[in-house]
Amino acid sequence: MDTASLISRLLDVIETDIAPVTRKGVARGNKLFGAAILRKSDLSVAVAETNNEIENPLWHGEMHAIKRFFELPGDKRPDVKDCLFLATHEPCSLCLSGITWSGFDNFYYLFSHEDSRDSFAIPYDIQILKAVYAVADPETGSVSPDRPLYNRANQYWTSHNIVQMIAGLDRGHKEELVARVDDLNALYADLSAAYQQDKGSKGIPLA
Repeated sequence: MDTASLISRLLDVIETDIAPVTRKGVARGNKLFGAAILRKSDLSVAVAETNNEIENPLWHGEMHAIKRFFELPGDKRPDVKDCLFLATHEPCSLCLSGITWSGFDNFYYLFSHEDSRDSFAIPYDIQILKAVYAVADPETGSVSPDRPLYNRANQYWTSHNIVQMIAGLDRGHKEELVARVDDLNALYADLSAAYQQDKGSKGIPLA
């Protein structure tokens, strides 16, 4: 499958599989982060889930998807190496670890950490990565502001920023997919507004 077709399918999954369950989750007081696990062979969805922090603060969208994935019967659950991992938002430190420990060798995401902070008013991904993991240079005693927050390609997995993937396409494919991303931006802006209006009422530690 070519890159444009892959991106189109991933956007389909966000729109038709993840966003609907996220809308229900947000209505219950959860954040708007969601994830899906797809079979590499045909890009069919094995699991699509959303944030469920009102039940457990560890059930971020990705972590909740991983939980549901491993609850599937063994004969219906593909091997992790045969799966694509799709996150609506760039995974936080918890979810990066969950993806790694689960054995997935990839993940794709639509909205970046900066989007989570600037567009969705949820700054904790960057804050925690900097506060907990950004060890200062022992010689200078400081952390470079240009330091990457994590290794986006490493021995465990390779990450893929969907927006950057689209930017590398030819104009014809790019225009169509940018328009679809714009629509998803509007959809998630509505979900964000709903979450922000009622956040803090469900006992989530980092609301």
